[in-house]
Amino acid sequence: MSSALSWRHHVVIQSLLCRGPLSDKDLHAMFEDLTKKNPGTERQLFDGFILKINKALSFANFELRACIDQYDGQVYYGVVNTVSDEHSKLGTKYSVPQIAFYKAIIEAIVQDAFANGVISSIHALNLSLDGQVTIMTDPQSQGDQPDVPSALKNFSLSQKEKTLHELVQDQWLNLTTDGVIKLGLKSFLDLRSWFRNNDVPSCHVCNEAGIKAEVCQNENCTVRIHQYCLKQLFLQRKVAKVCPSCGTSWPYTVPKEEALQREEDIEPRQSQRMTRSDRKRQSANRVVVDDKVGCSNQDELNENREIQNDNVLIRKRRRGHQTDEAETGEPGASQSSAAILGLRRVTRNSARLI
Repeated sequence: MSSALSWRHHVVIQSLLCRGPLSDKDLHAMFEDLTKKNPGTERQLFDGFILKINKALSFANFELRACIDQYDGQVYYGVVNTVSDEHSKLGTKYSVPQIAFYKAIIEAIVQDAFANGVISSIHALNLSLDGQVTIMTDPQSQGDQPDVPSALKNFSLSQKEKTLHELVQDQWLNLTTDGVIKLGLKSFLDLRSWFRNNDVPSCHVCNEAGIKAEVCQNENCTVRIHQYCLKQLFLQRKVAKVCPSCGTSWPYTVPKEEALQREEDIEPRQSQRMTRSDRKRQSANRVVVDDKVGCSNQDELNENREIQNDNVLIRKRRRGHQTDEAETGEPGASQSSAAILGLRRVTRNSARLI
């Protein structure tokens, strides 16, 4: 079995066993580091890599499986036990009363008619384990209901608190800072068959257990849909926002980030449709803006015009004086011309400063 796997396969298996479930982002990054291939563009290669691992793990009743965390919609990968045995699900680390306590929490969460997917820690610690008698007895036995074993009766509050801490640490459960208990990643990975065998209501879209989901507002309708499945369903064009089963209106608002993304996708297409006349109009607007920036004050524009007119008059007078000088030969004409030329230079220099 091991000879069929390369050292790269072993690295992935060891990482999942030691670190626990990994997000698809982390696993993809690991795959790319090991193979120098991008799993996004080389999807077939990535799937073949996982398939080869699973063929080897199947001999030991294990599987590398993907699941979706129903609370955040992210995909995770983990190695799970494929044996459908209640005792083997949590392994030998946990005692029978601890397994019974965990099972009681799971049942309380999945039986919520509103599919909130949570239970308070106070509620969990006060759960009775009387309904978990079958874990310690033969479920096929006939006769009256067996008595509750002393191990379950005597399972104290402190033992429950300790067990809850261990279940959270091992990622079977998740405990928030405000005392809310959710299913952990290992529960989503391992209990898929248990959810189906115990008739846990499934999502109408993906057919997976609807632990954390939105429910139809029609009290007589049992449809529930994961939030991430709901987004995929209602973001499709021409899909009415109604229950796919009974037709009851389903209130749904497109998430802000999704709406922004759709706008960003539309803007490039609109910019590509800009006509030649539009581009000319934009160019003309830029010229007007530049002129306004250079001479934003109307008084300055008028003053410039006056200076230009004065320069024209000076040039005319200069030509007139030159004509007189040529006819009379008087030096005063030359001096007057020099003075006018000096005035012209001063006027030009002043114009440049404005």
